Amino acid sequence: MSGSHAGEPQYVPVRHLLPTDTTEDVRARGAELPAQVAVLPVGSFEQHGPFLPLATDTLVACAVAREIAAAYPVHLLPPVTVSCSHEHAAWPGTVSISSVTLHAVVADIAASLRRSGVETLVVVNGHGGNYVLGNVVQEASARGERMALFPAPEDWETARERAGVSTSLLTDMHAGEIETSILLHTHPEMVRPGYESADFTADDRRHLLSTGMSAYTASGVIGRPSLGSADKGEQLLASLVDSFAAYFTLLASAEHPAGGSVDASSVGVR
Repeated sequence: MSGSHAGEPQYVPVRHLLPTDTTEDVRARGAELPAQVAVLPVGSFEQHGPFLPLATDTLVACAVAREIAAAYPVHLLPPVTVSCSHEHAAWPGTVSISSVTLHAVVADIAASLRRSGVETLVVVNGHGGNYVLGNVVQEASARGERMALFPAPEDWETARERAGVSTSLLTDMHAGEIETSILLHTHPEMVRPGYESADFTADDRRHLLSTGMSAYTASGVIGRPSLGSADKGEQLLASLVDSFAAYFTLLASAEHPAGGSVDASSVGVR
């Protein structure tokens, strides 16, 4: 086939989304640790307005996980790319699985890791609608298993302040300043024109679970993407890497609190 036709999607190669470890890499990395830690990015496949790709949450989760893996001796896993995006069902392209399915997938991954000698799983969540991930972590922790959810809202707030993100976490709900900034830094070729004039706010979203996103935004955007920048994206990721230190110290330690967890009740803000 020759060149693409007008209106056809442009598929840009996305490098480094999948880890390239061998089994010996994993063995060697965990040899010196009291407990090996695996990192699982969980994204989504849902609308992010007319200028960000459906895979935005997956790209964000992978960017966070990849930076963590570059800074800490963790076992980086490939992403879960479809999750609980039911609130975005009104927009073409959005795909969801049930919360029961997502719960089972993550729990099965954690069990498989334990059988292969990797005792700890950190779920890096890229989508705020994945409420069930909090339950997965709570239940696992109550059984005495090592699991955590990252980033917590406090980690995002610290990152927001450090990066100079001016939009609050409440206002920056979807396809806003934070997500646009991270993609401008990590995948600028994925950000289409139009984010500069797409700002829309809707801070009172108390009926979101009942009505879905379409009751609050026609474009699919809730936030201020016009304020996004690659520099902010870089600083956001750097801050999250620093915040991960406390999680790693707790989860990789020889003495882990029985039934304890790091932030089992939150799923982040994206």
